[in-house]
Amino acid sequence: MADDSGAKTLNAFLGVSQSLSGRAWRQRPADAATIRAHMQSLGLDEVLARALASRGVSADQGANFLTPTLRALFPDPSSFMDMDAAATAILDAIQAEANIHIFADYDVDGAASAALLVRWFRALDRALPIYVPDRLTEGYGPSAKAFDTLKASGADLVITVDCGAAANEALAHAAAIAMNVVVIDHHLMRDEPPTALAVVNPNRPGCNSGQGNLAAAGVVFVLLAALNREARRRGLFGDRPEPDIRQWLDLAALGAICDVTGLTGFNRALTGLGLKVMSDWRNPGLRALLAAAGAEPGPAKSNHAGFILGPRINAGGRIGRSDLGARLLSTDDPREAEGLAVELDALNLSRREVERAVTDAAVRRVEATGAHADDSALVVVAGDDWHPGVVGIVAGRLRERWRKPVIVIGLDPVTGIGKGSGRSQPGMNLGRAIQAAWEAGILMAGGGHAMAAGLTMDGARLAELTAFLNDRLADERVEAVAQDVLEVDALIDPGAATRTLFESFERLAPFGPANPEPTFALNGVQAREPVAMNGGHVRCRLVGTDGASVRAIAWRCADLPLGRALLSGQGGLSVVGRLKADDWNGRKGVQFEIEDAFDPRMV
Repeated sequence: MADDSGAKTLNAFLGVSQSLSGRAWRQRPADAATIRAHMQSLGLDEVLARALASRGVSADQGANFLTPTLRALFPDPSSFMDMDAAATAILDAIQAEANIHIFADYDVDGAASAALLVRWFRALDRALPIYVPDRLTEGYGPSAKAFDTLKASGADLVITVDCGAAANEALAHAAAIAMNVVVIDHHLMRDEPPTALAVVNPNRPGCNSGQGNLAAAGVVFVLLAALNREARRRGLFGDRPEPDIRQWLDLAALGAICDVTGLTGFNRALTGLGLKVMSDWRNPGLRALLAAAGAEPGPAKSNHAGFILGPRINAGGRIGRSDLGARLLSTDDPREAEGLAVELDALNLSRREVERAVTDAAVRRVEATGAHADDSALVVVAGDDWHPGVVGIVAGRLRERWRKPVIVIGLDPVTGIGKGSGRSQPGMNLGRAIQAAWEAGILMAGGGHAMAAGLTMDGARLAELTAFLNDRLADERVEAVAQDVLEVDALIDPGAATRTLFESFERLAPFGPANPEPTFALNGVQAREPVAMNGGHVRCRLVGTDGASVRAIAWRCADLPLGRALLSGQGGLSVVGRLKADDWNGRKGVQFEIEDAFDPRMV
């Protein structure tokens, strides 16, 4: 499988220009002078200093990166377009004793954003009712019907969180029925903002905050600082202590991690410090959900948010009641929290079954046609009655499998209306392409981020949509393929894959986009005692030429070239993956999560 043509080969790590997943490997590039500066000023060894430099951390940024603080990195709330107007509108409504409601998206970021505002209002002895649209009957974001419902319930002001920035028609209706709206969002939006008292969005054209990597929960956290500042100026706190918003950093971190935001700058500080707050497990909802998942309390890591808490909170919006997550995160009643957590955990189990069925059906449908392996820019696949609550997860799984953007659409066999979600590859702005399809009249609704997007459409226009997106993304696909390399931080032996090495690199955490989790390469190893597990996972021991070994696992790959190579049990493999803590039964060891491999016999 070796390919000695093109730029990929010039810097191929271990000579791998085409791995079993079709990627080239390269060592993550780093400036030598910056490496030396980090070693001298921070006392780091060369491998860790290289990893820091390779993540774009300059010599003068190292201390703030390793020990981020809000004091050093918190932005001026007024740098966000309309932030002062939003704080003014909300406090005016509070002082006027107006009826204020919050309208939240149904995912983790929306739930965390809602809970942040609910808790701030509660500190002022004010209730803040939550409205979360039903994914199946109402779809994503504000609608005219939702605003009519809120108006009928007596709402004077609605604060939308994690949605609303692109809902121009719905907000125009809100204005027509004399409903005041404040929008707090982070999604891509049109040049012309919707009609509202304020539209706060770091990704709004013309906003100069420089905080476009924030999740909605991060934007809401800055709003809380703006509200504190304005309330202090007005003397609204009186003898009451000013709300200490730092106690709610765990919710901001939850939104940042689960919405897969870039963990740099202020957002990194928000997330890292938020995980420290989460580690105390004082939030009754998070504590109850951890218990329902059968996980042990302790220092919170990104995987707690991304793989234990997040999927369960999302389950309510995907296949259950959409407001469960926001209620869980905002309650202070341990008994209510326990009941909600048990319900969400059960819904998550059901969600897994639904997801597995849709994934299997989508894989069969696409791979039977070969659409995954042709020169097209993306894969669009649709099926009758595919649950719209899981299509996003399935799209993410298939994007990993096929290394190109994937959109999965569930069609209503009666109405023919399709609701879909897509996940993209780095270098391909799927959200912008979906928005262009909407502007071209192909979609009934659509929008999102560069890496994720959602849509609603007439199923009869599926071929038209596929052709439009393929044409729109063709040039970006060429660049994305060139960029689709697997970057390696260090080459190690199996015997060096220790808890000590793992913990030294944990100093770079939390990990996410713009701060990738460290990857390590093992060369010339054998996969011994390989076992195919339920779910298509492969477990084995990776053994070096000196006999030293490390426990390893590769996820969802048994039917792929990677899985087949591991299951063959033959030696001479080069493997790239990540170290994970392995604390089973008090082991305090590590496990190697295999992402890719190279088999020289296939050259």
